Amino acid sequence: MRARGLRNLRAVMAPVASGMCVMAAAAAVLVPTLGHASGHGEPVRHGASAPAAPHGASRPGAVPATARCTAGNAAESLRPSSADGPAVSRIKEKGQLVVGVDQNTYRWGYRDPATGKLAGFDIDLVWAIARDILGPHPDVVFKAVPTAERVPALQRRSVDLVVRTMTINCARKAQVAFSTAYFQAGQQVLAPKASHIKAFDDSLRGQRVCTAAGSTGESELRRQRHGATVLTMPNQLDCLVRLQLGEADAVVTDNALAAAQTAQDPTVELKGSPFTDEPYGVAMNKGDTDLVRRVNKVLDDYRDGGSDDSPWMRAYRTWLKADLPGIPGPPSPEYSD
Repeated sequence: MRARGLRNLRAVMAPVASGMCVMAAAAAVLVPTLGHASGHGEPVRHGASAPAAPHGASRPGAVPATARCTAGNAAESLRPSSADGPAVSRIKEKGQLVVGVDQNTYRWGYRDPATGKLAGFDIDLVWAIARDILGPHPDVVFKAVPTAERVPALQRRSVDLVVRTMTINCARKAQVAFSTAYFQAGQQVLAPKASHIKAFDDSLRGQRVCTAAGSTGESELRRQRHGATVLTMPNQLDCLVRLQLGEADAVVTDNALAAAQTAQDPTVELKGSPFTDEPYGVAMNKGDTDLVRRVNKVLDDYRDGGSDDSPWMRAYRTWLKADLPGIPGPPSPEYSD
């Protein structure tokens, strides 16, 4: 049975996992730079270490005092601006943008086996931000960061941004800054089609449920396990591997990510309905308020053009529509100032 599971895993993952070791994903840590690219995704060298931005003793761009963060206003961000403040100027002086991304999530951030380049909805957004700050042929350094390493990577300034299906919530906003929301998702249960699991409810009792460490799925399972045994992995794709090997019975993850996993493995499906709101935002160091405003300006441009012509809708049709049909457009921005 285990050998058959391994063969099935290779068959399912092969179309999207060329160039990375899926079976090793369960042991992943913060890995070296994925690629140093100039222009739209053409790698020019690998393994290069990105220069870290200096740690400033003072925080001249500290986030201004605002109303207390609640579930109702967590997605609020600073109003957009194209001005070059300290953080944007630092990026321009380096001549490169260093971004924390995923390399394992189909449709969002993964290495395309046909081209060897990183591709996906999040990667398209990275290039839009990079072109706005650095011009038409930007120098971008991609760093793979596991779910639990996203906040530490920003706090120690080993990356300028994290664009990695990162949910905006109050706990994270106490540690890092966020753009306005660029996608709206929700936590949901993924399980085999033949499973008796129905949803995020007591049908999970006695089951082994996998989720990514540091994810909102882990937070929800800490609050209410429904009698399940919880298994955590560095990345949500590792949970799909465990599910396919029979080492987990279900996965709790964002439905947007789970929909992409159903495209990889037709034996699994989403169960029940989303049980949280998960607005995705671009994350930055808490002191880089000018960069937050600049990214929000890029997102305004990215949304502009309506349901036919906006860059957001073009990216949605390219990467997500087949697995997440019926989305009319991006979430509307909300501002705190």
